[in-house]
Amino acid sequence: MTERDSLSGLTEAEAKEFHGFFITSFIAFTVIAVIAHFLVWSWRPWLPGPNGYASLDEGVKTALTTAVSLIS
Repeated sequence: MTERDSLSGLTEAEAKEFHGFFITSFIAFTVIAVIAHFLVWSWRPWLPGPNGYASLDEGVKTALTTAVSLIS
């Protein structure tokens, strides 16, 4: 049995190196995703507040009025 007789075709050292890169990349991706979700939640929560989505409607009307006044 040679060194490369495995399902992946990698030696044990190569497999360990790949595993290290994979774990590091996965952790970095997860941290970036958590930060992005927190920032989006801070900007616009995806669960309604105590007044439901009615408060969102009022905010959209205010933003639309401001945008139209800037255009005209």
